[in-house]
Amino acid sequence: MVAIIMLIAFEYLAVATAMPVVAERLDGMSLYGLAFNASLVASVIATLVGGKWSDTRGPVAPLWIGLVGFCAGLLVAGTAPTMDVFVAGRFLQGLGGGLFSVAMYVLIDQVYPPEMHPRVFSLLSAAWVMPSLVGPAITGLVVENVGWRWVFLGVPIIAAPAAVFLWRGLAEHRAAPRSAVPVPEPEPVTLPASTSASGVASAPASRGFATKLVLGVVVATGAALMQYGSGAKVVPLLLAGAAVLVVALPRLLPKGTIRAARGVPAVVALRGLAAGAFFAAEVFVPLLLHNERGLSPTQAGLALTGGAIFWSTGSWIQGRRPRDRAVILRTGTTLIAAAVLLTALTVFPSVPVIVGFLAWCVGGLGIGLVYPTLSVLILELSSPAEKGANSASLAIGESVYSVVAIAITGAISTAFARSAASYVVCFVLLAMMAGAAALASGRFEHPRGAGTMEV
Repeated sequence: MVAIIMLIAFEYLAVATAMPVVAERLDGMSLYGLAFNASLVASVIATLVGGKWSDTRGPVAPLWIGLVGFCAGLLVAGTAPTMDVFVAGRFLQGLGGGLFSVAMYVLIDQVYPPEMHPRVFSLLSAAWVMPSLVGPAITGLVVENVGWRWVFLGVPIIAAPAAVFLWRGLAEHRAAPRSAVPVPEPEPVTLPASTSASGVASAPASRGFATKLVLGVVVATGAALMQYGSGAKVVPLLLAGAAVLVVALPRLLPKGTIRAARGVPAVVALRGLAAGAFFAAEVFVPLLLHNERGLSPTQAGLALTGGAIFWSTGSWIQGRRPRDRAVILRTGTTLIAAAVLLTALTVFPSVPVIVGFLAWCVGGLGIGLVYPTLSVLILELSSPAEKGANSASLAIGESVYSVVAIAITGAISTAFARSAASYVVCFVLLAMMAGAAALASGRFEHPRGAGTMEV
């Protein structure tokens, strides 16, 4: 599992490093943001299916299908003749990644006792260390000397041995997969998790999931409209996508997520705000350093290296021993906000580039504290039959909030021809987003028992 995460980490860092060159070579700078967000949009649908699938049938099948889909998306992207095909490959990659990520959460819950969850998620975050040390630099060298396509085509080849190890490690689960716990039909705030054999009992659950799946498609469509509209300078599409999300997203996520209601909704909201601010800012970091400060892809990638290393450091810190989680979340989100503001200063030629590099290390430390802590909380606050559904909600919130943040900032940047002022405005908005997460950082605490939600 760690080996697979290492490859995913390498691919994530590679895409961020290579994208400026990919957009130039495929003449698709207008789709720059959509190329980033295509995988996030697809993951909205995939995580819904993966959550339901993992809760009712176990996590092994969606884990494998997700891994195959992820690699297939990389192959499509690596052989893409146009930017449109490249975006399609990223979409397929997101479908596979969404299935894989949710199934992995459920698998961790089945294999490891609750007291080990912080260490397990810390270990998975630590799997980013090696890719973060060498990934961006290797990507830059490959892009400059071999060609950007091999950044995508190489990962599926390397993934084959890791897949063999994972297959052997899951032998017991293939032989005797753990069945989901039968529960009554849940409230509409979560995905239905009923596994009753009765046709009467299963029909409402099926209808409930079908409704959620339709909502997932609608939300994904709205997110895609926002992103495409922002990149192509089609304001009506951007506004239409935003309107779709305003109507559909609150019905898809746990009730109260938008206002960060206590319990599971607050955990989902915090992941969306913190990750959305961090990932949206990270989209601009290599672009800013490459276009505004004249750094090569290899040099610009070093900023992402520092952020990823400190992400692993933050995760290691929170996983060492139990701490006040409210303090961890408040500290982490505050660090993200500060890092985004400091990074914005690098648009000015008088500010040394090293300021941006150090700032992004601070941001990586912040997201490293926040990300695994919220992963642990979502499992602790979920009943046994809701772990997949609530993990899916966590991933959907992260994806959609990130899409919205990237779309809005991308629209601002495009409208003002990526001027220094537009970069500053974008980074300030993202810092405010992380600041909102800091203000809501203690709302995960709930006076009721695990698995309950405030409505």
